[in-house]
Amino acid sequence: MTTTLIRKLAIGTALALTLATSALAGGFDTNMSSTGLALEGVDPVSYFVDGTPKDGDFQITSVHDGAVYRFVSEENKAKFEAEPAKYLPQYGGYCAMGAAMGMKLDGDPELWKIVDGKLYLNVAPAIAEKWQADAPNMIVQADAKWAEIKDKSPAELMQ
Repeated sequence: MTTTLIRKLAIGTALALTLATSALAGGFDTNMSSTGLALEGVDPVSYFVDGTPKDGDFQITSVHDGAVYRFVSEENKAKFEAEPAKYLPQYGGYCAMGAAMGMKLDGDPELWKIVDGKLYLNVAPAIAEKWQADAPNMIVQADAKWAEIKDKSPAELMQ
């Protein structure tokens, strides 16, 4: 490995550990892994540009609100950094149907829908199907619930 790549990996690892620590300290509004990776590494811009979720490159990343996002290109990274709200999944990347029911369930980056220019994820194919059948109503319900659940841990909501 080159020295530059090793340095990037070391910085990325240190960043991920810092983000994981901050997530454990109480940041529950974004669905991310224990290392701080959001969307399971899928490029959020790819949904809008290509109409297909694509895995981002671990060397092309951006941190937003404590979460690490990966991108397929520097161009997608620049688009995201210029307007992150345009590309971020709703409800922090948690399942849209779950949010409508007042729960935080892992959103699957492969089960998605763009409605009125916003990205929504769901947890399972049957859930995604049900959500899409009544998306406008589900969005209204989830928007109302999100204000109540945004800062709570998923475990807290299951009690």
